[in-house]
Order: sequence, then C-alpha cells, then structure tokens
Amino acid sequence: MSSSSLPLFRFGIIADPQYAAIAPHAAMDRYYANSLAKVAEAIEVFNGEELSFVMTLGDVIDRSFASFDDILPVYEKLRHEALFLLGNHDFSISSGHLSEVAARLGMPSPYYSFSRHGWRFVVLDGNEVSTFAPPEGHPHRALAAEMLAELQARGARNAHPWNAALSDKQFTWLSDEIASAAAAEEKVIVMNHYPVHPPSEHGMWDSERIVALLASQGNVVAYLNGHDHVGNYGVAGACHFVNFKGVVDTESENAFAIVEVHADRIEIRGFGREESRTLPY
Repeated sequence: MSSSSLPLFRFGIIADPQYAAIAPHAAMDRYYANSLAKVAEAIEVFNGEELSFVMTLGDVIDRSFASFDDILPVYEKLRHEALFLLGNHDFSISSGHLSEVAARLGMPSPYYSFSRHGWRFVVLDGNEVSTFAPPEGHPHRALAAEMLAELQARGARNAHPWNAALSDKQFTWLSDEIASAAAAEEKVIVMNHYPVHPPSEHGMWDSERIVALLASQGNVVAYLNGHDHVGNYGVAGACHFVNFKGVVDTESENAFAIVEVHADRIEIRGFGREESRTLPY
C-alpha cells in the first residue's frame, strides 16, 4: 500500500440502536430488542480494526432508563474508546432521570469537543431546547414550545415535537470551537443526533443558522448525524452532511460504518444497510 492510500486515522459510527426489551413495531420495521445483538456484531467488526474511537450518534435506547443497564454492558466488549452523544429517545424516560442521561452514558457534559490527530470533533447536544429533554419547568421547555408553535404556524416540514434546537449559548460555543480549531490549524468534524441538511422533516428547528455557519467555515469538513433512520447525504459550501441509517430498523440487517480520514478525502465504509461514500475535501 502506498502511504497516500493509508488513512491518517479511522473511527467507528453506530446510529440509533433504540434498544428496548419490547415487541417490534412491525409497521415501522423497528426491532428494538434485536439491537443488543446488532451492536455486539458491530463491536466485533470494530475490534478487528485499528480505530481511534467509536461514536454512537444518539438514541442508544428507545425508552426506560433501565434500558441503559442492558445495552451499555455490550459496549464493554469494545477494545476502543466508546463515545456517545444525546438523542431524543434517550430522554423517553421518567422525568426524575432526565438530568442523569449524559452521566449514565459517561459523557463529560451534554456537549463537548475533543481532538485526535490534528482534527477537532465537536459534539452537539441537539436536544437542548426541546419539549422533552430539559427538566420540568426549565426555561428551555417554554422556549421550545414557542419555537415549535411558530414553525407549525408557518407549516414548516420539521415542525415536529421529536425535533429540537440548540440554545444561543451552545450555538456561540460551536462557532467559538470552529474558530479555535482554525487557529490551531485543525480540521473539524461536527457530530449531532439530528440532521440539518438537506432540509427534512427530521431536521433541527434551527437548521438554517447551523448550516450557514458550517458552510461558511473552510476548516469544517463534515457533519455526521443519525435520527432519520433511512439515511441521507448533502453538501453545503465545502461541508459534507452525512445521515447514518438506524441500527433498530429491520429484523436482522445491521447498519454501521468505519470512517477513514485521509489527507484529501474521507472514506466511509458502510456495513449492512449503510452506504459507502467518498467525501473529498
């Protein structure tokens, strides 16, 4: 192999296991209990590769805080670092546990960043302004209800209660992270549960400002997400937007990926239902 064909580094991606010990939802083709075996199968593949980390793009569970007790031990077999971000279904739990989800997933905070091999990964909390994730009585709940009503009045296609938005504080933090990465000569990959581009019914309520920011920054290479289980892909500016397919869908077919970062492109190796893609930059 020539050095140009070797990646700088690789990492694994899993999206939307949505595990729960419940019967399947056949009409939606979701097999919640089967996600334990599918995640275990993905981990077996990941363990055969040299990876920097494995990121699960939210919706680790479908419902019930106790579901974490079944699925998180599966990740203990992973020989790489297991990283998480928050999805909407991770908050489909009793209100007393809402403030505990990030800690249960071993996350340093609901949104965070880290650097690997001269790249910065910016991990968003797409649920921050929502009708389900903030504790009861939190101002973000009231703000979310207002935003949702406004979008519904406009007939916006993403005006659904299963979507959400960033707070202005988190949006400013995202902008600052990209700027400090540029100063450090780091390329950026943003990760979130929700899509922002192409526009869809699963998109963040504040997708437009997020896409405008990412598309205007030369060091932002890709935005990776789950949430829309059928998957999707688009480009805005020089930024690639990749929506990974959901693990929970179908009775037996899996969906996960290994992302290989090269000096001039990102190669996504899809497994099962996940597509392989080449993203030049």
